[in-house]
Amino acid sequence: MLAYLIRRLFAAAVMLVVIIMVVFGIFFLVPKWAGVDIASSFVGKQADPASVEAVRQKLGLSDPIYSQVWEFFKGVFVGRTYSGGGDVTQCAAPCFGYSFRSEQAVWPVLTDRFPVTLGLALGAAVLWLIFGVAAGVLSALKRGTIWDRGAMVIALAGVSLPIYFTGLLSLAIFAFGLKWIDAQYVPLAESFGGWLGGMILPWITLAFLYAAMYARITRATMMEILGEDYIRTARAKGLKEQVVIGKHAMRSTMTPILTMLGMDLGALIGGAILTESTFNLPGLGRAVLDAIRNQDLPIILGVTLITSLAVLLANLVVDVLYAVIDPRVRLA
Repeated sequence: MLAYLIRRLFAAAVMLVVIIMVVFGIFFLVPKWAGVDIASSFVGKQADPASVEAVRQKLGLSDPIYSQVWEFFKGVFVGRTYSGGGDVTQCAAPCFGYSFRSEQAVWPVLTDRFPVTLGLALGAAVLWLIFGVAAGVLSALKRGTIWDRGAMVIALAGVSLPIYFTGLLSLAIFAFGLKWIDAQYVPLAESFGGWLGGMILPWITLAFLYAAMYARITRATMMEILGEDYIRTARAKGLKEQVVIGKHAMRSTMTPILTMLGMDLGALIGGAILTESTFNLPGLGRAVLDAIRNQDLPIILGVTLITSLAVLLANLVVDVLYAVIDPRVRLA
């Protein structure tokens, strides 16, 4: 198990280096090749050439490519120093640069919004796992019944309907119509009840989409596993049906579910743009949307790196869980 864990950690470290270099290429080399001057974007279109050149020198945009890559890579882990035009600025690690619009360091801006997105992703993940997996298992066990057909129709609706439709519909019914829920977001530090009330509808809306997908994949996987020889053998031994399903069938069913969970949860930690926009949540998704509108490149870069790291870490955890669920993975 230790050797397997070391291999996975080494692979994750190599992938992290590759991700940082790819992100640097996308956000710095591609605009340069396309004729976009990042220094001009930072100081504004009305700036004089001297100001643009001063910013270019301070950001190191005139340095050789290998030097820019090294400074960017170093800034992510240990911070970096911006110096030029007699001005010196220290950027603490992880350094993603400074916003084009507010001129604030990107990392503190993102950390202020990160708890909102994390709470949204984790809360929705708990709901979609409970209801999605349970609905899929019951549909597989009751194949062809009214329950099976009804659950799959609801799952199809969940996959088909866009979040901005289900989100606005839930707001219209439960927040503005019945007035059961106050959809106004309140920070957790101010009021737990207010925070919970503001997060219930976003959780349910986001979980409805993912629970539908998890129900369909769980049903298909469970139906395939129930036809395996080892399941028939377990039943022939006289084991209770709860043991056959819960211990033997579910263990194999969890493998594709964990794969999906790692990708979905990692991606959502980078921001659920549609959900956060629909419910006016001040998370990373809203930050990305605002940055795209304002062409604020450093904010987009920071969220991209956070999302990539979250997906990488989530898949590392999934790989470890694979080894716990199926010992054959460790041997491979």
